[in-house]
Parts: sequence; structure tokens; C-alpha cells
Amino acid sequence: MESESRGLAEWRNLSRSWRVQQRVIGALLMREVITRYGRNNIGFLWLFVEPMLFTLAITALWTATRSVHGSDIPIVAFALTGYSSVLVWRNMPGRCIKALRPNASLLFHRQVKIIDVYLARILMENIAASTSFVVLGVLFWTIDWLLPPEDALQVLGGWLLLGWFGASLAMFLGALSESFDVVEKLWAPFSYLIFPLSGAAFIADALPERMREIVLYLPMLNAIEYLREGYFGSKMHAHYDMGYLLLFNIILTFLAINQARQVGDPVSEE
Repeated sequence: MESESRGLAEWRNLSRSWRVQQRVIGALLMREVITRYGRNNIGFLWLFVEPMLFTLAITALWTATRSVHGSDIPIVAFALTGYSSVLVWRNMPGRCIKALRPNASLLFHRQVKIIDVYLARILMENIAASTSFVVLGVLFWTIDWLLPPEDALQVLGGWLLLGWFGASLAMFLGALSESFDVVEKLWAPFSYLIFPLSGAAFIADALPERMREIVLYLPMLNAIEYLREGYFGSKMHAHYDMGYLLLFNIILTFLAINQARQVGDPVSEE
């Protein structure tokens, strides 16, 4: 009887902590949206419009030029899946790098933790990219530019795995940038260098075998190949290793949490 009472008390404490965590992240998310976009014009709607405009411009350009890179894959679906994915793995780290110091005053509140600051920014970018991906997909399908996915569950799984990678990478680089200023300087050029190899503008099957084996060490390429197979798998031969991607995400998540704990105390004290 005593053990049941203790277990019930622990469950109530956990439930209460979870509700507090939700409120904290929600408040930080709203603060980020207002700080970034303000209250003028369309305000927070830019959170969704900005990534949609980027993807829409690329899709329109590729459709006009019919640049399919030697593949018979539908160009609209190819551009939508490719460039929407870039918004996930590139924008999340960009928002988390050097994110703690501008929010250092918030860390004096007992309920606000280091990880909350990162999660708020990660969630904001994830919502923006996911909304852009879904809304444009529905829009293109409505005007007959795009067929629905062949396997919607696989598309969802690929998107979640890509988001997991982007979130882990963002938290790791964000925490690392608090200890090493060079991270902030290197990420922008490095992301541009890795962009051509990320799978946004090609499918792995079009590469020579040796080069394909090398670039498939990039986690985002595995996720994009898996996602595209779900979207138009009958028109392509996908190459990916889900075991490698899952293992990479788990290890990167562990490293990100560990790095965030290491920088937590010095930032809080400031």
C-alpha cells in the first residue's frame, strides 16, 4: 500500500513537471516568434510564409527549366521533397548557435532550463518547415502539379527522422558554440559546402557507385532517400541505411544533451 502511494505521488510530480515544461516551452516559443517577426504586417505568419516562398521559388524555377538532372521523377515532387528538407537540417542549427547568451537572463528563472531555450527554437523551425512542406504539397496536388504520396506513412517517417537529425545537430552545435566561438563562423560556409551533397538536388542512384557509398555517410541523404521512396518510390531506386541513420541520431542526441549540460552552468552564472 505504501509503495502504491509513493508511486502515485511520483506520477503526480512527473505530470506536474511535464505541464510546467509545456508552459515554459510555449512561452519561450511565443517570445521567439514575437522577437523575430514582431507584431506588424502579417507578424508571426512570416514563420510559415518565409520557408514556403523559398521552396515555391525553387520549385517554380525547376519547373520552368525542366531541370530533372537526368531523371524521369516528377520535378515538382523532386523539388518539394529536396528543398523542404534543407530547411530542416540547415535552419535549425542556424537558430540554435549562440542562442543561450541572448537568453541568459531567462535562465535565472528556476523553471527555465538550457534545453528549453533550444527546444523552443527547434520547435519553431520544425513547425515552419513542416507547415511549408504540407501546405505546398496540398496546394500542388489541388492544382494537379503533384500526385499524392505512394506511401504517406513512409513520408512521415522520413520527415520525422530528418527532423530528429536536425534537432540533435542544432542542439549539439548550439551548445558547442557557447564554448567555441569558431563554430558560429564555420557553420554557415560548411552548410553551403555540404548542401550539394545533401540530396536536395540529386538522387543517390544517379551517382557512381563509389561516390554514392561515400555520400551516404551523410545522415540527411539517407533520410531524404527514404522520404522520396515513400513519395514516388515506383519511379526511383532509393539507397539508404535506416540502421545507420537511427544509430547516428541516437549518438548525436546523446552528445547534444551532454554538451548542453557542460555549458549550462557557465551560461547560467553569467
